[in-house]
Amino acid sequence: MQPTIVRAIDRTGFATIPNIIEPDDCAHVFENLNGTALNRSRAGVRHAMRYPILRALAEDSRVLDIARGILGEGAFPFRATLFDKSPTSNWLVAWHQDTALPMREKREEDSWGPWSVKDDVIYAHAPVGVLSQIVALRIHLDDSTIENGPLRVLPGTHREGLLSDEEIHRLAAEVTAVECPVPRGGILAVRPLIVHASSKSRSERSRRVLQVEYAPSRAFADAIGLAAP
Repeated sequence: MQPTIVRAIDRTGFATIPNIIEPDDCAHVFENLNGTALNRSRAGVRHAMRYPILRALAEDSRVLDIARGILGEGAFPFRATLFDKSPTSNWLVAWHQDTALPMREKREEDSWGPWSVKDDVIYAHAPVGVLSQIVALRIHLDDSTIENGPLRVLPGTHREGLLSDEEIHRLAAEVTAVECPVPRGGILAVRPLIVHASSKSRSERSRRVLQVEYAPSRAFADAIGLAAP
């Protein structure tokens, strides 16, 4: 991992790393998934680590090297989501932060919550001190372009802590947004607290992204009660 990339993530909350996964490897993912009964939502597939080919990609050494360059040698994936934006499954996402984590059980601590259950998994909104130690790597299995609804970010907002809806709306008006197109096989690294959004696709081409979230170590996961495979 180049130090300039790590510094960029620390400073702005995101960085693009191109040419990590070969095109043939991207195609192999979907060849392997053909005929698999995927538990899909409108946006794609939650809990994607349940599928061996997607877990293998999350644990691929090329991807792990990036996560460990950011978080340290103990970094490991604990959650993955396959987003599949296409002409038949199209959506927009308003400005927000990613603050909910999958947990083993409910904890009676003031700094955690509110709590919820989705697909039989317990979730809690986590405190800043926990979220600041996590990174998401968005592995682009198709070209992400300006036309097909790429991620948009407000640089530096990961340093603002947990924000209310009103604070997010204010920052969206004050901070210049950056669109993050990424070529197929590239990775977009983002901190969960960066304020981000995406628009609907205006393209006939699919935009499939496997977003994998990494924790710094198993000890960290055990200490907070993170649900991890």
